[in-house]
Amino acid sequence: MTDNVSFGYRQVSPAEKKRLVREHFDPIARTYDLADRLLSVGFDERWRRETVRLLPLRQGDLVLDACGGTGGLAKLAARKVLPGGRVVVYDFNRPMMEAGRESLEEGVARDGIAFVQGDGERMSFPDATFDAVTMGFGLRNLAHPEKGLYESFRVLVPGGRLAILEFSVPRNRLLGGIFHLYSFYWVPFLGRVICGTGAPFRYLAESVRVFPKPEAVAGMILGAGFGEVSFRRMFDGLAVVYSGVKPGPRPGGRGRGGDGP
Repeated sequence: MTDNVSFGYRQVSPAEKKRLVREHFDPIARTYDLADRLLSVGFDERWRRETVRLLPLRQGDLVLDACGGTGGLAKLAARKVLPGGRVVVYDFNRPMMEAGRESLEEGVARDGIAFVQGDGERMSFPDATFDAVTMGFGLRNLAHPEKGLYESFRVLVPGGRLAILEFSVPRNRLLGGIFHLYSFYWVPFLGRVICGTGAPFRYLAESVRVFPKPEAVAGMILGAGFGEVSFRRMFDGLAVVYSGVKPGPRPGGRGRGGDGP
């Protein structure tokens, strides 16, 4: 029995999926944020703000933006935890992180956001390190999403919060049909115009179709050990925000009024 996983509509080995995901994002790293903004008609920023709002963050918190790419969620989280806190962007794609680092403005945010390369399924942090973990549009890119969830649980302090933003398929059949045409035909075409290649955007459309439904994803989060798990559909389910809490009392010494990490 082979341990194949989905890469869009293809079945590949876990190692092959990691290689393919990396190769898909390498050539669009510099234009990824622009493409995100244009192709979502600006909704991506609204969805990210809602994800960060759900945590909630406190000044002085230590936050991990897992599968963070260019740091879209990290930049929003930094506004909440700085000064005194810190945000770590963790991703295995160096060009994406370099593009994110270069986009940071001079000042507190640049000093307060660190970029670390690594595998989201085997995080290089000790247990109970972070007050919060975010993940934006990265869970379905993992070869084993459940491993990424277990790792997120492990590195959180007791009482720490998880917030995940991910795509899904709209529930309304008419909207779903429009989304199908847009994502499979227009998005790859526009991706070629903006980024020079449409392949990553074709993969995006396919990966959303094969990824589990929100109820199943919430079950995976529960299975990783989180409590108070919930999800909220936005734009009729085109995007979904998931949240959960690691059981246990939150330790003192960090957060508002604490001494910082």
